[in-house]
This record gives sequence, C-alpha cells and structure tokens, in this order.
Amino acid sequence: MYFKRKIDDFLQEWKADSKHKPLIIKGARQIGKTESILHFAKQNYKNIVYINFALEKKFMQILADGYDVESVTRNITLADPSIQFIPKESIILFDEIQEHPDVATTLKSFHRDGNYDVICSGSMLGINYKRIHSNSVGSKIDYEMFSMDFEEFLWAKGYREEQIASILSHMLENKPFNENELSIFKELFLSYSVLGGMPDVVKQYLETGTFSGTLDLQNQIRLDYEEDVRKYAEGLDQTKIISVYRSIPAQLAKENKKFQFNKVAKNARSREYSGCIDWLKDAGIIMECNCLQFPELPLKGNIEESKYKLYYMDTGLLISSLDEEAQEDLRVNKNLGVYKGALYENFVAEAFVKQGFGLYYYKKENASLEEDFFVRTQNALVPVEVKANSNQSKALSALISNKRYQDISFGIKFGDVNVGYANQIYTFPYFCAFKLKEYLKKKEFGEVERCSD
Repeated sequence: MYFKRKIDDFLQEWKADSKHKPLIIKGARQIGKTESILHFAKQNYKNIVYINFALEKKFMQILADGYDVESVTRNITLADPSIQFIPKESIILFDEIQEHPDVATTLKSFHRDGNYDVICSGSMLGINYKRIHSNSVGSKIDYEMFSMDFEEFLWAKGYREEQIASILSHMLENKPFNENELSIFKELFLSYSVLGGMPDVVKQYLETGTFSGTLDLQNQIRLDYEEDVRKYAEGLDQTKIISVYRSIPAQLAKENKKFQFNKVAKNARSREYSGCIDWLKDAGIIMECNCLQFPELPLKGNIEESKYKLYYMDTGLLISSLDEEAQEDLRVNKNLGVYKGALYENFVAEAFVKQGFGLYYYKKENASLEEDFFVRTQNALVPVEVKANSNQSKALSALISNKRYQDISFGIKFGDVNVGYANQIYTFPYFCAFKLKEYLKKKEFGEVERCSD
C-alpha cells in the first residue's frame, strides 16, 4: 500500500526541470522518505541504483579514489558487479547518508557530469548538515520532509481532492459547515491526532480498521528516537538530550508552557544543556516556538532567545507518550481537552511547520496578555489563538483593538467551533489548520465575506 504524499508532486517537478541539481531530502526517521523516493524512481527511470549506507557497509569505500563520477561509479560496481550505470536513464539513490556524509561531496561532480540524476536522503541529516552543506554548496537542492499531514491522511482514507478542497472553500467563503460535514471532519481529525502521521502507524490503522497495535508502533518509534540519540549525539550528554525530550509532554501540560530546564532536573541550568535542544531540532524530532519581544513585524530578529516553547513534531507521538488511560479517554470520549489544550496547540504547531510557517508566540511580562501563535501575510501580522474550550478570546481582542500593535488588524481562532466571523476574529474548526497558508495566500482579508458567529 503506497500512500500519496506531497513530495510526489515536488519530485515530478524536480525531474521536469531540465537544469535540476542533485537533491537532498532530509527529515526524521520513519516518515516515509525512502518509500516515496523509490516509488518515484520506479515510475520514472529504467535503471535504479539504490545504495543504503546503513545496511550495506560494502559501499562505505566508494570514495576511496576520489569524488569524481568515474571513480565513484567504478567503485560502486566493484562492490556490487550487478549494478549498471546507464547514462540519461539511471537514477542514483544514496540512502541513510548520515552514515557516510562525505558522499555529499560527490554531488558537485555528478551535477557537472549531468549523466545521472542523484537523490540523497537520511534520517539524521540535520545533525551533519553543516558538513554536508559545505561539501555540496551550489550543487544541490534541499527538501525537508515531514510525517503525513492531515491532508495526506485524508488521501490515505480515500477522500477525493474536491472533498478536501471544500474545507478551503468554507474558509474562503466564511460558510459554516453543515452538521454532517462538521461531524465527519471532526471525527477524522480526532483519529488523525491520535494516530499522528507516521506512515506505518496509519497503515496499521487502515489495514485493521481499529487503533489496535498503533500505540505499540508509536512507542517503538519514540524508543528508536532515543536510540538515535545514543548513536549519533557525539560530544553531548546523551542522557540530558533524552531527558529534555521526555520532559516536553509534562511541560506542555502546564498553564505556562514556556520550556524550563528546572523542570527537566532539579536545579538544572540552561548552560548545562547547551546544544541538547538544537540536537533534537536538527534531528527533526521537536519544534521550537520562539517568544516575540513585541508583537510586530518582522518576526525573525524580534525574539527573546531565552524564552520558547517546545512541541513534538508529531502529535500522535506526543499522545502516545501519555498514560494509556489518557489514550483511552481520547479515543472513546473524543475529548482532546483533557490535556489543557496542549494537544490542540501541538497539532496547530505541527500543521504550521508542515506548511512552512515559523513558530512564534507572545507573552507580555508581568501581564496576562499572551497569544499562542503568530503568522504573517505579506503586510500583516496575524495572531492565532488555539482554544480547548469556547471561552472568549480576550487576548485576540486586546491585540486587535490596541493601536500599539499596528501590524495587527484581525485574528484567527481555532477551536471546537464552526466557521464564523465577529469583531475582526475569524473562527475555524481545528481541522482547518492545515489549510491556513493557502487560505492567507488566496484571499485578502478585506475581500472575505463576513458572517456572524
């Protein structure tokens, strides 16, 4: 069973560009990189050369005679004489290159030669990325892949493009969903949130029609991540990295979700954990949401570096880290609010990152004004509130009405609500979050039809 992924279209566009460069695809482990790359290769090339440096150690010496195409291809065929290189008809796939990052140095030669398409991929590339980038600057294209987003989950469930496009149409037209639509999409969203986007987990769910076995798979993935720490975290305290990773769920459960090292270990200081968070981010395991110094544009360069929130890159893995009673409550009682809104926040953060948004929030010192997220259009700053209940959006209203915040003219609220508009606040159900960037691009807010909540 192959799941349609968004990288599919990117790969086709990459191949169609007559001047395309070698491609490096990075992302966390078990998100489907290899499966998508091989699916693309089988559909588009007569000859595939697939080398996995983690599984086939015989290829570790292919650079022994240099980085030029002739030497590399000769050494590959020496290691495996069954491999053939057919100019203009072959694609070379270097997989798990975190085990052999120097192979990226060959990309300059392959780019100049032009006879073979080349794709590199690996699960821990962020850790070695400075080294990889310096070895291939100007001779590669980068693509960051994530676990399945909600749209890809809907594809896997068999929903058609026009059915998914209707979600964006409701947003653009400010048209509430009817009761049936709202009920179905909310049920799908709950299933996706509990499962997350790891392809093996989604496959297990679709094949059995139940959640049976999915928690075991999720737990194993988290254990595999921790094993990666032990394998790849050179020069850092591996125990501290794992402690940071494990502490995130509990810290998100706090009212003040700012990450605090003294919650990781008693009397812990940030300097003692220098590099731990960066390692987890580079591995594609967590996301960092930066605190703005002031809610205004630009966003980059306007952050307080000592203040941030951390989220899991996959909400399903976050939920799997809770106790099994919480899992049962989510599935049976259909209530994500049992976790103080942290799960909703994590889902929205995940949806934003997968669309290419940066993550930013704001908390005013010595005051109650706090906003969950900020995104931007070309000219406007947009505060985004994530509500686990139906309470009024006091922070949104304060940001919109106060003339000090000149870049803000409207806000967005995601909650257990229908599509609506009132007092410069657009409300959307949680499941609409994956369409926000497309929504902002396609519609200038001044032109959006407005309807009352």
